[in-house]
Amino acid sequence: MVFMKIITLGDELLRQKAKKIEKIDEDTLKIANKMLEIIERDKGVGLAGPQIGFMKRIFVVHVEGDEKRIFINPSILETSHATSKYEEGCLSVPGVYANVVRSESIKLQAWNEKGRPFTMEAGGLLARVILHEYDHLEGVLFLDHVSEKVRENLLAKYEKASAGAKT
Repeated sequence: MVFMKIITLGDELLRQKAKKIEKIDEDTLKIANKMLEIIERDKGVGLAGPQIGFMKRIFVVHVEGDEKRIFINPSILETSHATSKYEEGCLSVPGVYANVVRSESIKLQAWNEKGRPFTMEAGGLLARVILHEYDHLEGVLFLDHVSEKVRENLLAKYEKASAGAKT
């Protein structure tokens, strides 16, 4: 089932591994385009299938100054030894931000919306966003990349904010 709304921390789907897309068809493209609409609407830079309950290996990215991109069945081929720390957030963990260390550059392979394979290299913010969204396909959240103490503090902050939003 595809919810087409962003699911948030606590939903077990965020911790499950996504499955390979066997056939890139019109339905896959509709979902990818809807995902691009969602990140525009919610002012995000990326969104992965599991974040909307679509448990398939797809994510979309739109970093300011770059084109909108669709990645289907991606594989990370290489990551740089050089790393950098940058503040990340997530549409599935609203209001929570943390400094995360990631590789500065990557090389990956994926299929595009036309069903054609491609290989690309990315650096800087684009590489970071791709790695963040790729993590979602593996059931990993950006909070998993911070220390246990920082994670506990962020989760407490998130739970407090979530409880306040429900009252």
